[in-house]
Amino acid sequence: MDKSSLYLMQSPDLNAERLRKLKELFPDIFTGEGKLNPEELRKISDPGSVKETERFEFKWFGKAQAKRIAFTPSKGALVFDEGLSVNPGKSWGNLIIEGENLEVLKLLLCSYREKIKCIYIDPPYNTGKDFVYSDNYTEDRKAYWEQNGTTENGVKVDTNTETDGRFHSNWLDMMYSRLLVARQLLREDGVIFVSIDDNEVHHLRMLMNEVFGEENFIANIIWEKVYSPRMDAEGFSVSHDYIMVYIRDYEYTVNREGFDQNIKQFNFIDEKTGKRYRRRSIRKEGSNSLRSDAPSSYFALTAPDGTEVYPVKPDGTEGCWRWSKTTYTENLESELVEWVKNGSGWQVYAKQFYEKNSLKPPATIWKHEDVGHTHEAMEELKEILKHKVFDTPKPTRLIRKIVELSTKNNNGDIVLDFFAGSGATAQAVMELNREDGGDRKFILVQLPEFTHEKSEAHNAGYKKISHITIERTKRVIERFTKEQMEKPALFPEICKEFGFKVYRLAKSAFPRVEFAPDPAKGEEENIEMFKLYIKEKEASLYTLFNEHEILDEVLLKNGFMLDYSIEKSLEFKENKVYRVKDNYKEVFICLDTGLKGETVEYFKTSGDRAFICLERALDTTKKWNLKHFLGDKFIAF
Repeated sequence: MDKSSLYLMQSPDLNAERLRKLKELFPDIFTGEGKLNPEELRKISDPGSVKETERFEFKWFGKAQAKRIAFTPSKGALVFDEGLSVNPGKSWGNLIIEGENLEVLKLLLCSYREKIKCIYIDPPYNTGKDFVYSDNYTEDRKAYWEQNGTTENGVKVDTNTETDGRFHSNWLDMMYSRLLVARQLLREDGVIFVSIDDNEVHHLRMLMNEVFGEENFIANIIWEKVYSPRMDAEGFSVSHDYIMVYIRDYEYTVNREGFDQNIKQFNFIDEKTGKRYRRRSIRKEGSNSLRSDAPSSYFALTAPDGTEVYPVKPDGTEGCWRWSKTTYTENLESELVEWVKNGSGWQVYAKQFYEKNSLKPPATIWKHEDVGHTHEAMEELKEILKHKVFDTPKPTRLIRKIVELSTKNNNGDIVLDFFAGSGATAQAVMELNREDGGDRKFILVQLPEFTHEKSEAHNAGYKKISHITIERTKRVIERFTKEQMEKPALFPEICKEFGFKVYRLAKSAFPRVEFAPDPAKGEEENIEMFKLYIKEKEASLYTLFNEHEILDEVLLKNGFMLDYSIEKSLEFKENKVYRVKDNYKEVFICLDTGLKGETVEYFKTSGDRAFICLERALDTTKKWNLKHFLGDKFIAF
């Protein structure tokens, strides 16, 4: 992250980053004042300077604004809520974040960029009844991190009716900005799964192509969401939803599925190894199996008696081989080819050996008996919370399969769901970890959207959807804990305890994020105004602040994941200095308003240590010494 963003205590300015990288690669397309020159950019995209009159393009009203919103920095912060957390000391990186998801995603970029292995989201389907986020931020409204349900100002959350002239555009605006940020959170080998129905599946496909790249499309899975047709349906009874799958980089893909082959199909015994195998013809079958369709796959193979055999079909037409000549030769040398002579001549087969634990690519049709259905999901949630509190939960078995296809059990993989809803993703991750001893982690984000006053959820005490998310996860942990205490031998040692931390999206503790430069003044004048603004606005901050809230905000925006460990360092006597670690880095941090000479001397002789402190804790000499000896490892805010 650039230092100006850190100083302003905000998430990365992605527009500035993109321009900076573009200038590094192509300085000639910028003016002498450092501004991007549109004409020079046009010469790259259209060398012949020919006016383009037609091209394929996916456009809708509000697209440009949605993109601008995605790449503007967040000025919010994430505040730890100990009261709602469960076993926070045993959270192992599991997080539930209550807040508007676009702003939360921007804040997570500070520390989780390219660290998420799997994203699963079940966004509003845009049926005309679903909520959408209008992202309509204006100066005369409350800040969006103060949004608390659907009736407050800030992020407007409302129904998107078909009578609205921007019915599809509103939904696309909401999804576009969030997917743009989400892509940057994915690891290079990361995968994103998005649930959707027929209302927007065609638009979602084009949107995902634009954000992730058409070449990174993996599959559009059909999930059989019901086990019987609706007899009151008009026309067709809809039995399915879709799950669209994209990879971050086309060089990677999803995991293969384990399965047991049917041993009865392997009715031959190999003489050398004694293993069972079956024969598969290497002559290609199907509609495109003619010589005219694949002329390079029509050639002669030599039978054991020297006879030349061509891929001729039973009706005498010329077909083609399934293998190339090179593949045939390699398999022949590996003794995976078998020639059989019968009344019609020589036949050549591939030998496929029986494997008890085999792997296969996942199919694109998921049956309800394998991954669950909507009724199962509702009954599952009702059993946990004792009330029908959510209309459209997803079955845990469905999300478990998604997590199995996209993660490993021993790699610390992080699963993110930023439309968390009932919290099924957290349950799926914990169930898998309990089953295979894995160390996967979950991050769930849910808007604190009010439940309807007359709903069963509201009457049961769940005033917000995020309360359902948290309570379900809490009760699943309680159930796991009870089961593991009663039958400890059934579960891996690593899974004896579960927990999670709850964070809330809140206004930054630093008033500096609200500073707006005066466009009528020069850069130097604005810098001086900014320094004066900080001095006046933050004078009382450091005597009244909540230390842990400040620590969370500073550490997150300096790249520390929220599962960091912190301890008071005993090496310092005159200042309170903490040593902070996460899985990637380590830093010393001090929030005292005055830095003592002993502390400065320590870092003068420890140039390999990183150090963060308050700007106002330093005089000119101390600041110069720390900068001189620590270089970029020293940060003052």
